[in-house]
Parts: sequence; structure tokens; C-alpha cells
Amino acid sequence: MSHPPDRSIPDRLLSPSLSRRSMVAAGGGLAATVVAGCLGGSSAGGEVPAPVSLGAGQACDECGMIIQDYPGPTGQVYFESLPDDRDGPAWFCSGICAYSYRFDRVDEGATPIGTYLTDYSQVEYDLSDDSEPFISAALDADSFALESELFVVAGSEVRGAMGSDVIAFSVREDADSFASTHGGSVRQATAVDRDLIDGIKASTGR
Repeated sequence: MSHPPDRSIPDRLLSPSLSRRSMVAAGGGLAATVVAGCLGGSSAGGEVPAPVSLGAGQACDECGMIIQDYPGPTGQVYFESLPDDRDGPAWFCSGICAYSYRFDRVDEGATPIGTYLTDYSQVEYDLSDDSEPFISAALDADSFALESELFVVAGSEVRGAMGSDVIAFSVREDADSFASTHGGSVRQATAVDRDLIDGIKASTGR
């Protein structure tokens, strides 16, 4: 199992030093119009079930880590066939885990009907004061948005539970501002593919 850097110092990982408002004040609040992707929305043309809160001690379905114990973006994926142990989505401690799990299940024949990621345009977030900072988690159900509504910053210096991650925003200007400050490239979340995720994992030795 992979673990985030400095896992033994949780207070340091979650140390707030810079709020989202101060980071993206110049980023504007314009709404972005996004074309839905075939895996981010409902692949069957129906309504995607609502996201759930991830603050109740759930373990990541990809790596087994307890989601609420770690910083960073998280994710949820609904499939046509729900997990055997619950009436709800598969859930994850990071965007990397969410995509890795989804790609693997699709290869096995599963059909995803909706993917949710933490939307950092609609939550107040903090960054630790590390040279490669950690971003805070947001686990309430209303902090998630469908992949088809999001842009992600990939390859930035900012880390989550599993190290480098994809950081999602529903407002394109927020994503651009984040990438300008912390590096990385911006793309629609529906454009994330296995090559991107595998590249991020390889860059951190996972």
C-alpha cells in the first residue's frame, strides 16, 4: 500500500496557512460552461445519485486508508452495479485513487454512471506551509461536483493523501489561478485518462 509523505505528522500535514479566498481573490467568480463527458455524468442518460459525506470513517476502496484521516481532494464513483457492502458509491481518499479504481473497474467490464470530485471552487481550503504544501480536505456531501462540471490542475506542487494529485475546480479561472501559483496544467476533468494518472503516480514513486 502506498502512503503519503510525512504520514507520521498529521498536524503538520493539515496545518492551515493560506485560505482559498486570499489565493484566488483575483481569479474572479465567473461561471464556467463545461461539456459533459461520457464517464463524468450519467453514461446511461439518467440522473446520477447524489454524493455522500465521507467523514464517517470510510476506508478508501482503492488503497484502504481512512479517508477522514488525510488531507487533500477525495472522490466518489457510482457504477451501474453498486458495491456489495453498501447502498451508495465507491469512495476514495484522493483523486488518484478514484481514477485508478474507475479505470480498473471499466477494464473489468463495469459501467460508471457518475464520478464526483472535491470542488475547490466552492469550499474554503487551506494549504500547509511546506515547500510542497498539502491542501485541506472537504468531506461534506455538498463539497463535491460531478466530473463533467470540473476542471483539474494536474502536476502541481500541491499534495493530497497520496502525494501529487489532481485538484478540481468548477470555475476555470480558479483552476488557472491555482496553476499559475502552484504549477501544473489545466484540463477538463473528463479529459483525465490512465496515462495521466499513471504518470502522476510514477512521479511520486507509486
